[in-house]
Amino acid sequence: FLRKEGLSKCGRCKQAFYCNVECQKEDWPMHKLECSAMCAFGQNWNPSETVRLTARILAKQKTHPERTQSEKLLAVKEFESHLDKLDNEKRELIQNDIAALHHFYSKHLEYPDNAALVVLFAQVNCNGFTIEDEELSHLGSAIFPDVALMNHSCCPNVIVTYKGTLAEVRAVKEIEPGEEVFTSYIDLLYPTEDRNDRLRDAYFFNCDCRECITKEKDKEKLEIRKLNDPPSAETVRDMIKYARNVIEEFRRAKHYKYILSVTLICWLDVELLEICELSLDKMGAVFEDSNVYMLHMMYQAMGVCLYVQDWEGALRYGQKIIRPYSKHYPPYSLNVASMWLKLGRLYMALENRTAGVKALKRAIAIMEVAHGKDHPYISEIKKELEDH
Repeated sequence: FLRKEGLSKCGRCKQAFYCNVECQKEDWPMHKLECSAMCAFGQNWNPSETVRLTARILAKQKTHPERTQSEKLLAVKEFESHLDKLDNEKRELIQNDIAALHHFYSKHLEYPDNAALVVLFAQVNCNGFTIEDEELSHLGSAIFPDVALMNHSCCPNVIVTYKGTLAEVRAVKEIEPGEEVFTSYIDLLYPTEDRNDRLRDAYFFNCDCRECITKEKDKEKLEIRKLNDPPSAETVRDMIKYARNVIEEFRRAKHYKYILSVTLICWLDVELLEICELSLDKMGAVFEDSNVYMLHMMYQAMGVCLYVQDWEGALRYGQKIIRPYSKHYPPYSLNVASMWLKLGRLYMALENRTAGVKALKRAIAIMEVAHGKDHPYISEIKKELEDH
């Protein structure tokens, strides 16, 4: 959920928010594409982020047929689409997006033919970036063509962060001259098989980085509870299968939450928390708390607690998560930084200033490397420390 206090709002559609008036004016050439439609559709205005992003790309290509500042090395038209690898389900989803594009933007855009739109949507799906705030809450989607040139590794040597409409790339390891620059396309918490499942599904390749070849972290990530009567290999396999299924179930439930009316959201929050707790009880009979599937459900439960403002509940989950996170994720991970930040803010809210200061300083130490010392997020956190 965007924090809208103090933001500049479009006076016509009342739905577009900006950090300040200058930002709003700068975006008007793009926002005017949506503004009239937002006014016309009102509460029925609901194109997906992918549709909105693609509409802006089409508008930009119309007004700037030459390369833009962000296309010095790679143009959007040169993006890989993996069109030949799309299955029927993915092709159907793209057709749904094309239909939504025509529905919401029919009076404001000139479209290429359907085949060209299929290619463009496939390119956006493979090359888009997810924009998140300092706590890794979702803010939106974007494309940064030159940044998209970087290949993936589960042992990345750079991190991509965002400052306004800019993407910034910073090294988190020593990079020798001539050495390739790698970022990560996915969440690196999970074991090798899960990571490569995700990479194949979204980006159509398997990773051959050192971490994927050696699988050296998999044993710790899939740690089994130490029992007098250890579970059989079959029991462990079944529990992993169960964990993957419940993660998908939870993902679908969260998706439905965003399309339900507000009156049903509180009920669904209870449902989501119950899924988390029941899953943790079942998996906890086999998995240690540091097992990544346990951590995943704890993180989801923590998110529900934060949403319903159960600060004590959120803190309990966060305290269980942070140490395994620090072990499983690479150094300078934004996931670890965001968890320290959440914990720090929870401690402060619950009037435990000593623990809060310690946690916030740990977050700052990681973020100064990943975001740069001059990033507004770091200034905000330092101000929080001063105010408390």
